[in-house]
Amino acid sequence: MTTLPALFISHGSPMIALEPGAAGRFLERLGPAIDAEFGHPKAILALSAHTLAREPVALAAPRHEAVHDFGNFDARLFEMRYDAPGAPALAERVGALVPGLHRAEQGGLDHGIWTALKYLYPRADVPVLPLAWSPRESPERLFALGAALAPLADEGVLVLGTGSITHNLRRVFSQGLHDSGSPEIAESAAFRAWVLARSAERDWEALFDYRRRAPHAVDMHPSDEHLLPWYIAAGAGGRDAAPVRLHDSVTFGSLGMDDYAFGTGAAALARALAQTHAGGSAAGQGSSLDWTSAQRGSGATAP
Repeated sequence: MTTLPALFISHGSPMIALEPGAAGRFLERLGPAIDAEFGHPKAILALSAHTLAREPVALAAPRHEAVHDFGNFDARLFEMRYDAPGAPALAERVGALVPGLHRAEQGGLDHGIWTALKYLYPRADVPVLPLAWSPRESPERLFALGAALAPLADEGVLVLGTGSITHNLRRVFSQGLHDSGSPEIAESAAFRAWVLARSAERDWEALFDYRRRAPHAVDMHPSDEHLLPWYIAAGAGGRDAAPVRLHDSVTFGSLGMDDYAFGTGAAALARALAQTHAGGSAAGQGSSLDWTSAQRGSGATAP
């Protein structure tokens, strides 16, 4: 069986839990596609922009609940639940791979995790281990953290990074969260296109140095904690296979919702998704698959 890819999911606004849009509808297909191609994951190691620490910490509680770590959103969000089993045994395995890992017997899934899993695995039947990480580390250092986690893929563990491919809340809130379908601004489009192009070429040095080399990088990421999980997931996939963009769309004109897969199984996942969605386009804005990376990085061809 093909090795399970690592994933980066753009979770966007917490409102995705109520208003799935193109990104949420894609995630509804992504979970079944993973199961069909690789089997149901034995566990998920989740690395989110909203669970951070000075050093890596595994949240090894036996059960987790949704954490409503936001304010001034629709009241219905605070009534939503996502109760999932924890993965204490996985914390021991991760400790063997990551020297100096700390372990906390506490739980909770921040909104970057549970809003994605609500669509990926709505039955909440996959054990989850949140892994806090340090946003002070460089993209290259976080790529190395992901590389240390790479053996988990062959053990049926899904390494899942969640953040946003672009994330400037000043721009988002300037619209009052009322027009999620606004046309994409040029700065967002240029940044997303740059990440896609550099990924297709496996230009890791440019990607590590994105804040200096990517167009509008500081505008799209005034702080970079929402992009850094991309590097951890990329590291888990390794340098040899080009990252594959599985989905792209934008909400609020500048909040990119791109999803990527990494590793030798990324192209196989893209093919599986294409076979379940013959048109290849999500409803509304955005597309479901991007084959540029898959073709160049792995020799895969579009079905």
